[in-house]
Amino acid sequence: MTSANEEPAWKQRAVERSIKTAKLRAEQRVQRFLDAAQAIITEKGTTEFTVQEVVERSKQSLRSFYLQFDGKHELLLALFEDALSKSADQIRAAASSESDPIERIRVAVTLLFELSRPDPNAKRPLFSDFAPQLLITHPNEVRVAHAPLVALLTEFLEKADAAEELRPGLNPRRMAAMVMQTVMFIAQSSTASGESEGHAITADEVWDFCSQGFSRRTI
Repeated sequence: MTSANEEPAWKQRAVERSIKTAKLRAEQRVQRFLDAAQAIITEKGTTEFTVQEVVERSKQSLRSFYLQFDGKHELLLALFEDALSKSADQIRAAASSESDPIERIRVAVTLLFELSRPDPNAKRPLFSDFAPQLLITHPNEVRVAHAPLVALLTEFLEKADAAEELRPGLNPRRMAAMVMQTVMFIAQSSTASGESEGHAITADEVWDFCSQGFSRRTI
């Protein structure tokens, strides 16, 4: 039996099912907008497109777009967050086979460096155009977007700390944030700074520099 103030069980189940269905449909609509925007970016090699182009490519309505996003900026931010989340998943997969905690961090750092380097053969305006602007105008959004990478590096550093592989007194999360920012900044700026390909900073050099900041070992 149910009390006078309690909804019948059948009604609760019906509401829960309705909410679940609506959530699934919303996620599918969002993904179609993201896929459409990514396809346009890939074709144009730039983030200079209109919301109407995305709506037409996705075969959805303008009203539906604005139910999911406040505007183009939020759409680009969603794409940027998704790309960084996928990078974190790729790094985790590559490093997960390493049992040594320091070696696991080395794999993560070197792969993050390679993933962050500008590729002249790949047009990635989300990172070359949108991300630098975002850093200046919306630093809090950048912090949120990088959260999966910081969380992953924090996890790896905490495991190294538990194995007594870190220098005493370090805060794994703060160290993770510093390592991530250092690696990504060097990767994204080394080529742009005018260094020739033969003298560009390497992943091994970046790892050697970063590891001296947290590892007990002589790397």
